[in-house]
Amino acid sequence: MPESLRRPARYLRERTGEEARVTNVELFFDLVYAFAVTQLSHKLAGDLTLLGGLQTIVLWFAVWLGWQYTCWVTNWFDPDRLPVRVLLLAIMLIGTVMSASLPLAFDDRGLTFALCYVVMQVGRSLVAVRFLGHGHALSDNFKRITGWLSISGVLWIAGALVEGPARLALWLAAVVCEYVSPMFGFALPGLGRSRSSDWQSAEGSHIAERCQAFVIIVLGESLLSTGGTLSETRQWDAPGIIAFLVCFLGTVALWWIYFDTSSRAGSERIARAERPGQMAAYFHYVHAILVAGVIGVAAGDDLVIEHPDERIRFATACVLVGAPMVYVFGNALYKRIVYGAFPLSHLVGIGLLLLLFPFAFETDRLMVAGLTTLILIVVAAWESVSRRRGAEPEIGSEVASETRTPAR
Repeated sequence: MPESLRRPARYLRERTGEEARVTNVELFFDLVYAFAVTQLSHKLAGDLTLLGGLQTIVLWFAVWLGWQYTCWVTNWFDPDRLPVRVLLLAIMLIGTVMSASLPLAFDDRGLTFALCYVVMQVGRSLVAVRFLGHGHALSDNFKRITGWLSISGVLWIAGALVEGPARLALWLAAVVCEYVSPMFGFALPGLGRSRSSDWQSAEGSHIAERCQAFVIIVLGESLLSTGGTLSETRQWDAPGIIAFLVCFLGTVALWWIYFDTSSRAGSERIARAERPGQMAAYFHYVHAILVAGVIGVAAGDDLVIEHPDERIRFATACVLVGAPMVYVFGNALYKRIVYGAFPLSHLVGIGLLLLLFPFAFETDRLMVAGLTTLILIVVAAWESVSRRRGAEPEIGSEVASETRTPAR
C-alpha cells in the first residue's frame, strides 16, 4: 500500500486484510434507489415511445451514477462512524426527493430533480475531501471527482432551465461527462489525473457485494410492483392470473441467472484480482446494463398483467423482448469478467430472443411474455447445470488487464 494511503485520515475503513462487510446502513440506503427503480419502471410503462424510452435511459444512468459514486465513498469510509452515517442519511433524504421527481423530471419537476442530483453528487464529494484533509492520496482524487461533477452539474442545471429536446441533449451530455471522466483519470488542469495505482487498496469484494445487494433489492422491488399491479386489477380472470404466474416465474429466472453461481464467483474473482479497484469499476459499468434490463422487465410485467390479450406494438415488443435481452447481455458481460469467457447459454438465449422479436407481432402480450420467460428459464437451467458439471471455464485470468480500464 502506498505510504500516502497509510497516513491517518478521519473516518476511513480499517484495512486489516479481511473482507470489508456491507453494513446495515448501506442496505438501508439502497432502499431509496429501489424506490427510484420503481419510479422509472412505471414511467417507462406509462410512456412507451422512443422519446419516453430515451428519457428513461438518461434518468436511469443518473440514478445509477448517484448510487455508484456513493458506493465508492462507503467503500473507503466507515459507515459505522457517525459523521459518515449522517452523510449517508442526508443523501437518502435528498435522494428520496430526487426519486419522487423522476416521473415528471422532463416536465415541471426538472429543476427539482437536477438540484437534488447536483447537491447530492457534488456535496458528497466535498464532504469526502473534508474527511480526508491534506496529505492523503485519495484527497486529490476526490478533488478531481468534485471538479468533474461540478462540470456535469452545470449541464444538469442548464438542462432543467430549458425544455424539450434541449433538456434531453444537455442531460445526456451530463451523463456522458460523468461516465467518461473516470476513463481518463478525472484529468483536470492544475490537479493532474488519477492513476490506477491510487485506487488499488479499494476493497473489491465489498463493491461486488454492494452490486449484488442492489440487484436483489431491485428484483424484490420488481416482484412487489408485479403484485401491486395484480392487486389493482379489478377482475381476476384466468388470463390475468396466468399472466401474473408467467411474470413471477420470469423474475425467478432473472434471479437464478445472476445468483445461482456467478454472484459468489464474482466476489471471489474480485478478491483475487491484482487490481481490485479497476475490477470493481468494471463491475459498476456492467451492472448499470444489467439492472437497466430489470427495469425494462418490470415495466413489461405491468403491461402484461394489465392487458394480457392485447396485440403487440413495436414499442411493446421492445420492452417485452428487448429488456430480457439486455438483462441476459449484461449477465454475459459480467460472466466474461468473472470466468474469462462468454457463457454459451447466454449467447443462445440472446439468439432465441432475437428470433422471437419478429414473431411477437403475430400474437398477444401474454404469449410473448410466456415465451420470453421460457427462454430465461432455459438460460438459467443451462447455466446452472453447466457450472456444476464444470463444462464452463473456471474463474478466469486477469481480464481487466487485457483492455483499457477506468482509472478508478
